Amino acid sequence: MADWTDAEKSTISAVWGKVDINEVGPLALGRVLIVYPWTQRYFGSFGDVSTAAAIMGNPKVAAHGKVVCGALDKAVKNMGNILATYKSLSETHANKLFVDPDNFRVLADVLTIVIAAKVGAAFTPEIQATWQKFMKVVVAAMGSRYF
Repeated sequence: MADWTDAEKSTISAVWGKVDINEVGPLALGRVLIVYPWTQRYFGSFGDVSTAAAIMGNPKVAAHGKVVCGALDKAVKNMGNILATYKSLSETHANKLFVDPDNFRVLADVLTIVIAAKVGAAFTPEIQATWQKFMKVVVAAMGSRYF
């Protein structure tokens, strides 16, 4: 799906190494639900997602944000075969959950913003370019079972 240089692998691992899944996952998913409110339709069983405060304080949103980052951790650890790593997850989202695959791109963008804010000035344009290449591969893998 993508050829990674050693430098890219190192950069992706270094960025991910700075991520606190327990913090970044809930922040990113919460922001997606706030900024893109139509995404809330997939989380009807999560209880109150009626306001920004309710979303950011919702324990089910936080827990699922951690799950999302846990899945991303698998991609970081399996950069050589992200497509196979996400085959089952893509099938579930496509055929059981019926998630619009554009939502993966939205989540990737918001996740990148949250990570950039946490990493700060160390998230240089060069590092961002490598990270976004990685996220595009993840998004493509998540959408792979839709076609």
